[in-house]
Amino acid sequence: MQHPYKERSREELMCALAEARAEFETKKALGLKLNMSRGIPERRQLDLSMEMLSCLESPEDYIEAGVDTRNYGGVDGLASAKKLFAELLDVSPEQVIVGGNSSLNLMYDTVQRGMQFGFGGCLPWGKQSRVAFLCPVPGYDRHFTICEKLGIEMRPIPMTPTGPDMDEVRRQVKDPAVKGIWCVPKYSNPEGVVYSDETVRAFATLQPAAADFRIFWDNAYCVHGLYDEDDTLLNLQKEAEKAGNPNIAFTFASTSKITFPGAGVACMAGGREDIAYIVSLMQAQTIGPDKINQLRHVRYFKNADGIRAHMKKHAEIVRPKFEAVLERLERELGGLGIAAWTKPRGGYFISLDVLPGTARRTIALAAEAGVVLTPAGSTWPYKKDPNDSNIRIAPTFPTQEEIEKAAETLCACVKLAALEKLTEN
Repeated sequence: MQHPYKERSREELMCALAEARAEFETKKALGLKLNMSRGIPERRQLDLSMEMLSCLESPEDYIEAGVDTRNYGGVDGLASAKKLFAELLDVSPEQVIVGGNSSLNLMYDTVQRGMQFGFGGCLPWGKQSRVAFLCPVPGYDRHFTICEKLGIEMRPIPMTPTGPDMDEVRRQVKDPAVKGIWCVPKYSNPEGVVYSDETVRAFATLQPAAADFRIFWDNAYCVHGLYDEDDTLLNLQKEAEKAGNPNIAFTFASTSKITFPGAGVACMAGGREDIAYIVSLMQAQTIGPDKINQLRHVRYFKNADGIRAHMKKHAEIVRPKFEAVLERLERELGGLGIAAWTKPRGGYFISLDVLPGTARRTIALAAEAGVVLTPAGSTWPYKKDPNDSNIRIAPTFPTQEEIEKAAETLCACVKLAALEKLTEN
């Protein structure tokens, strides 16, 4: 076990600083050009789904239950695709809308509809005096960007090992200006937290002051476990229906990290009234999604178990990368008292908390050494991490050899930034 930096004398720290600078220069000399800024599948993962592109050949293959998928129609998606995603999310097909490739697009459109048209028969959010969303932190930067672009106030909610601080959530929703909350309930971005049953039930039974309050349940990693024994997430929609809150939540998912991020299929689910309302609004927006791509996914996977079996192949590629990063964090930083990190069992990220006041410097040093990370502050609303401590690690895109070098370089940068901070006075 390494001796904590804060228990060392100034002379010892200065020696460690000199060693850290030398180590950083060695890493810099490697000339790396690696990107760990976003959760992107690597090529081997994309290759897993190539057979899906050839599963439709003759003109007859494009006919599904009497529907020619090459033609117009089906605003809310192909019936068989709705059935597939309903099975995956454990809801009824009539509660599902299947769209294009991007769940982020569906989320943006849903928030925009709240702003322009409103929910639950209430005045549109955009015509109300104040609109706020609750944002668990650290959280997903693209959620925050939607709010920022649409002029929605963001209020940070601390994350716990079982999900957002529900006492704080309950306190905040007493304010009628609070219209929503962002959630990544399984393998959260970036910490990898799986919301507990107690947390899910607390969401399902919320009694917000605003009748148009909605939970934005971004279940992006619902089948993205790294190990054979998957973690389970209680079904929010069913719990909400039991609690008499059937329209309190929208659930989102996609195959972006299952098949092809640029050509996958996204879906959303919710209460029957809300979904029917959104479909009525969509009639003015589109004549229908890409049903050919939806049919390819249906024919290739056949059912939800087909998707789960496919994801085990992904796990075989992704798991060694996560384990390589975690092994190096422990080896290089363990015991120094300058960093803490999560050990997720799924998802696409590892959350690293460094010495307060050093995240920005660490990320800058990593960039100088050829390792690009998510910009400092991104896991907080308005990119303002109050402690300047959180760093999101995305291990998936580099090769196995590259991720090992990147992790070692990152550790060198964490140590150098911490020692600079500890010896600055």
